[in-house]
Amino acid sequence: MRVRRRKGAKEHLENNPRYVILKPEEVKGHWQEVFGNDHPIHIEVGSGKGRFITGMAAKNPQINYIGIDIQVSVLSHALDKVLDSQLPNVKLMLADGSSLTHYFADGEIDLLYLNFSDPWPKKRHEKRRLTYKSFLDTYKKILPEKGEIHFKTDNRELFEYSLASFSQYGMILEQVWLDLHASDYENNVMTEYEEKFSQKGQVIYRVEARF
Repeated sequence: MRVRRRKGAKEHLENNPRYVILKPEEVKGHWQEVFGNDHPIHIEVGSGKGRFITGMAAKNPQINYIGIDIQVSVLSHALDKVLDSQLPNVKLMLADGSSLTHYFADGEIDLLYLNFSDPWPKKRHEKRRLTYKSFLDTYKKILPEKGEIHFKTDNRELFEYSLASFSQYGMILEQVWLDLHASDYENNVMTEYEEKFSQKGQVIYRVEARF
């Protein structure tokens, strides 16, 4: 998700260390201490403006959530939602999805979400797709044995690419939705992007894949 540069976004993040982990590399292996409990930790890579991560945290108080984005302005909007919610089980961090092993120990994360990632449609940009094999290498390290990725997109080409990427990597496709909103799946929490495009009739795809 790309948004306009927000004035004061960096300062907004810095002024809220209760929710924004400013030096995540310093808490690698100690995220349970950050949350103050031993609940499972789920992360969303590319958290956008935070609707999904705060919605999931509100719905599942027994799970800790970390929203991750590489864009300062985007993460500052997510912080607004977190501040409004005052939920104790959600944190945010500014980071690139390719560098997650710098911030999380092996097996420290229980589940990983990818929602409406940039499709990077040009072949020369394939390595930037968050479901490319080098990203899967990273995810596998921080997830437990048989850890899962839950991936959601409105982009058919990216979805088809990701299914192939997961399969070629040796992952198990636990369940696939070719039209999520027309299915009987009851636990969906929508992102801002998802709501906008589903209202226009755009089909939403979803997959749960396991290492």
